[in-house]
Amino acid sequence: MQKPTLFRHSLGRLVLAGGVIASMLVGQVGAATANSADFVRGLWPAAQAQGVSRQAFDASFAGYSPIKQVIELTKKQPEFTQTVQQYVDRRVTDAQASKGRAMRSEWTQTLGRTTQRFGVQPEIVLAIWGMETNFGGFMGGNNTIHALATLTESGYRADFFRNELLTALRIVSDGHVAPKQMVGSWAGAMGHTQFMPSSFMRYAVDFNGDGRKDIWNSIPDALGSTANYLNAFGWRPGETWGYEVKLPAGFNFAAARDAGKLTVGQWKQMGITRVSGRDFPRSGDVARLYMPAGANGPVFLLLPNFEVIKRYNNSDSYALAVGHLADRIIGGGPFVTPWPAGDYALSKAQRAELQTLLARAGYDVGTADGVIGPKTRAAVMAFQQRQGLAADGHVSGLVLERLK
Repeated sequence: MQKPTLFRHSLGRLVLAGGVIASMLVGQVGAATANSADFVRGLWPAAQAQGVSRQAFDASFAGYSPIKQVIELTKKQPEFTQTVQQYVDRRVTDAQASKGRAMRSEWTQTLGRTTQRFGVQPEIVLAIWGMETNFGGFMGGNNTIHALATLTESGYRADFFRNELLTALRIVSDGHVAPKQMVGSWAGAMGHTQFMPSSFMRYAVDFNGDGRKDIWNSIPDALGSTANYLNAFGWRPGETWGYEVKLPAGFNFAAARDAGKLTVGQWKQMGITRVSGRDFPRSGDVARLYMPAGANGPVFLLLPNFEVIKRYNNSDSYALAVGHLADRIIGGGPFVTPWPAGDYALSKAQRAELQTLLARAGYDVGTADGVIGPKTRAAVMAFQQRQGLAADGHVSGLVLERLK
């Protein structure tokens, strides 16, 4: 799961190298199998130096051979081309919110204790649990040690995965979980709320008091560990993640983009208000403006707790989904402002096409390389202004279609 600058763990979310390297690794699996015994023997001194017992080491590698599926999965990371709307809508549903409310009722006492101890609201912990494994419905079917060993032996980010592997062995040796029960994603994320082994060592807690930190079989341990993680990264108790807001007519998008973060009071001076009609509770909170679909979709002011959620997964889409699911669990409704119809995310090739079309129209975008930087955004804003559109600089399918 987590690390201070987070290496993403969850299924389908790991950012990996190009397909050529992954394809080479697949071809190496057969050869690596013959050398697996040497690989395991060579790992023992380092494991022993980290305090891993011989018994735990041998039990962990019983029946080990490289898992071909793990290597196959490293090359199945498509370019991320979902819009934020698609990402959120697929994860925050009425059914998921209803399940979250049922889990809140079932685990009320445990969640109350996590809030008392760590200051994190129950709905946030529940939302992460729901996002990561569907409330424990799918924690990944891989033997964590064998998956990490496969990645290490095959040479894929070997230093990173070797350290995670040695840490996983230490977790087994310390008696927190049996090797066969240490299951998780192909990339090593484990348990109900998907901790990487290194994060387990830093932040997992024995919340049920049985002497083990068991995020696989103990829901209290998993929920308490998640709350401890968020607390460790600066969760502000009693505060929310952000607000859905509305922009005034004639809003200065360029000034907002240049400003970056301002106090809520300063955003109010620019005419921003909450869609609920209620006032902001603390005008001194520092927030940033987030327009995931541009000015014509839902708009948000994001508070410090939003950035803490991103320490779990460094993605605005993920943090927005967690925050929204949390709000739905406690009775909130869908976003007030609808998402714009017909919009779509751009592939790198489409982004380069957009830049090319802007350049042909006389706008300075620099190199048409598919990377959206300040020049491209400024060009989009200028194009939007010329077209009589909200000059928000949002790069999307709707802008590309206008340019064609």
